Amino acid sequence: MLASHADRERAVDVLRAGYGEGRLEKGEFDKRVERAYAARTVGELALLVSDLPLGPVPQPAPVTAVPRTFLPAPRPRANGKAVGAAVCGLLCVPTFGFTGIPAVILGHAARAEMERTGESGDGLALTGLVFGWLSIAAWSVMMTLLVAVGLASG
Repeated sequence: MLASHADRERAVDVLRAGYGEGRLEKGEFDKRVERAYAARTVGELALLVSDLPLGPVPQPAPVTAVPRTFLPAPRPRANGKAVGAAVCGLLCVPTFGFTGIPAVILGHAARAEMERTGESGDGLALTGLVFGWLSIAAWSVMMTLLVAVGLASG
């Protein structure tokens, strides 16, 4: 098969890489480049570069470990009870406060557990506690008013 200009340039690039890596002497390199530009077939080009690697040989980069100082700090996991407290606290509105007591219980348990384990989620636990206590207070006011109205009406 006849060689194209691109084939010749690829062969010369391989020769340049070999010369750059010290695989060829200057005289040998010049002689092969001259023969590459004069080659008529792909087979002639293949003979010129057959004893060289096909391009520059990658040199392994030295692997150095990153000091722990520069690594990002791992984020602590969110406490599951804190997530449950926040969900129960937010569900107080659509459930008319029936999830208030579980929100308070889970919120207090989560805050105690987070203090021991160092997990995150204090804001979630606090959200559950606030909504839970508000719903309990609302139910207490409602029950007090119902008892007062019942006693007043006779």
